Amino acid sequence: MSEKKLKIIKQDPWLEPSTQDITDRYIRYKEKLTEIENNFSSLIKFADGYNYFGINYDSKRKGWTYREWAPKANALYLTGDFNNWEKFSHPLIKNEFGVWEIFLDENKYKNTFVHGSKIKVLVDSNLGLNYRIPAYVRRVIQDEDTKNFSGQVWLPGKFDWTDDDFNPGNLDELFIYECHVGMAQEKEGIGTYLEFAENILPRIKNAGYNSIQLMAIQEHPYYGSFGYHVSNFFAPSSRFGTPEDLKYFIKKAHQLGIAVILDVVHSHTVKNTVEGINQLDGSDEQYFHPGTRGYHPQWDSKLFDYGKTEVLRFLLSNLKYWMREFHFDGFRFDGVGSMMYFHHGNESIDNRDKYFRQGVEWDAITYLQLANKLMHTLNNNAVSIAEDVTGMPGLTAKINEGGIGFDYRLGMGIPDFWIKLLKEQKDEDWNIYEIWNVLNDRLPHVKTVAYAESHDQALVGDKTLAFWLMDKEMYWHMQKDDPDLVIDRGIAIHKMLRLFTIALGGQAYMNFMGNEFGHPEWIDFPREGNNWSYKYCRRQWSLANNPDLKYQYLAAFDKEMIRVIKENRIMSSMFAQQLNMDDWNKTIIFERNNLVFIFNFHTSHSIPDYEIRIPQEGNYKIILNSDSAVFGGHGRIDNSIEYPTYKKENDNSNYLKLYVTNRTALVLKKIS
Repeated sequence: MSEKKLKIIKQDPWLEPSTQDITDRYIRYKEKLTEIENNFSSLIKFADGYNYFGINYDSKRKGWTYREWAPKANALYLTGDFNNWEKFSHPLIKNEFGVWEIFLDENKYKNTFVHGSKIKVLVDSNLGLNYRIPAYVRRVIQDEDTKNFSGQVWLPGKFDWTDDDFNPGNLDELFIYECHVGMAQEKEGIGTYLEFAENILPRIKNAGYNSIQLMAIQEHPYYGSFGYHVSNFFAPSSRFGTPEDLKYFIKKAHQLGIAVILDVVHSHTVKNTVEGINQLDGSDEQYFHPGTRGYHPQWDSKLFDYGKTEVLRFLLSNLKYWMREFHFDGFRFDGVGSMMYFHHGNESIDNRDKYFRQGVEWDAITYLQLANKLMHTLNNNAVSIAEDVTGMPGLTAKINEGGIGFDYRLGMGIPDFWIKLLKEQKDEDWNIYEIWNVLNDRLPHVKTVAYAESHDQALVGDKTLAFWLMDKEMYWHMQKDDPDLVIDRGIAIHKMLRLFTIALGGQAYMNFMGNEFGHPEWIDFPREGNNWSYKYCRRQWSLANNPDLKYQYLAAFDKEMIRVIKENRIMSSMFAQQLNMDDWNKTIIFERNNLVFIFNFHTSHSIPDYEIRIPQEGNYKIILNSDSAVFGGHGRIDNSIEYPTYKKENDNSNYLKLYVTNRTALVLKKIS
């Protein structure tokens, strides 16, 4: 391997003893890529599986071809509305590669094999005769009465895209709004793609976010899985509307300058044999590892065999499908840590061998490298984000430098730290050195998405930051004219933790929808235990809209926070420079990209004429003050004051003095 390919070693000498392991990782990737290119001419053509398998129109033969890979099956029969659900009238023919095929002549079936008609494939295997849904099907619907799922022939006209000039590469600083279409509306029911486009996208634009991370899009049989138990990988969830509705949604987002990132689930799949692909050909080893290796005990789901060419083609084709057919701008890969290790990230990794040799799922890592290669070849401005808690070296390094190729990793330790702090410690016991260290605990070359909380912290069994801080008092004391010490504390700390996170934690920032204004309560999907209620599976935007409630303070602060961070290009700058750590006053001061951040976490210490050492000489002004009355603060600091620096005798440093109030965050900027 060349020196360039070992760049991650040069960046991190700790990896020097693992040079051979990193080399081997790269060689495995190159060998698999070469194999694919030799057999399919290119990785991009290899990922054209969705145009070969499933149902596709053949313009030369004038009809529709349906193909299914099912090597262990005895026979396959296509059935549906087009043949009045006759079981055996339309058998498929198997080739030497285990691919079954049938052709439907347009002249014969143009009035029956039509857009919207239902289909299934009847599989004869060692499990008997079973109706299944085609693996590459692009539309799946559920019968309201029987609750059974069926595939659907989907032959829409050409969609009118107008976003050819949209370039997410212009969004070199990501401000991500994590979304779930179904629970995005205030009504007690399931929201739609069109409702989201109409009602929620303008909110996101107005709030200053420039990208959305879209959950639960791939079809899933159980709504309460949050979309993480996928059954049909090529089908946008029909709960929210049609595929064309989703395309309209993305087109609208692009018109607003908002990139759309798909939360893609390739780490596992639902074990269902009726809706999903498990045992499609009658075996437990078609798409998955056989036996216990193919089963995820924590998630009760099936695990892909990434070493199989057909599985690689299925998953890589899935990525290309979402990018080409729906214009997604990138992916957040779920469960990357689970994919890369046989222990699924549930064991402590405390030495180099555990990263590279012990329990490592090499085929999964090769798949992730191929996935990143593919998506960045299709669109060099595409964004890839890895959900990983293992800290795998080289995760966000370029593949030819010894890495896996992701653009970002999720800073998953940050929200866990905030929740632990609020649960286990009194405010006065907070350790400002620990707070500083946790938010800066990352390698400079590993781009990180920082976030204070996501959907994980909002689910039943946990609480949002707002609920940890204010709990039941939110029900009774959020009126503007109702002073309450619990609410005052909660609003103050909520703002500080989010600003501290975005200012220090990474090169991108993420927020789950509604959390910016302190959405109360948890997320509880309809289930038997709550009598299938949607009461807690929605977003109460009216709380932030109500001028008489305090929620609007948090929303206003979040908007201004995003604006200040974005306009001053904080996310793409170098690490912050620590200026002062004052444990007695629980105050942290630092500089990042010429802005000075002051955080006073103390419960009661407000310090007049607090002296601060400043890197640059000049006049400074407060550009963000969490204690401002417009953000629900006490308005104790005059934001119009200018603060000139001064020098001391025999001291060349620059200083300024200002009033630093308790539970307050301030941002200063040099104005002259």
